[in-house]
Amino acid sequence: MPTAVLTDRERTAVQAYLRLLHTVRAAFDGPPDGGRPPLVPPAVLAEAEDALSGAGLTGNEAEFFHLLRAWCPRP
Repeated sequence: MPTAVLTDRERTAVQAYLRLLHTVRAAFDGPPDGGRPPLVPPAVLAEAEDALSGAGLTGNEAEFFHLLRAWCPRP
């Protein structure tokens, strides 16, 4: 299986996306009786957007998800 070598900016984008993904999962897995809709902090969304933009991946989802799959393959 080929290994992808990410640039620092690409790695930052993938890590920010994974943090965003984990934050969203945690929000949806929150207490069922919380009475509030899931909320993702704006800072987490901004971090992911800035990292994607910095890596030149804004609007290029196919390339980003290719990097994500190569860097973090499913078990």
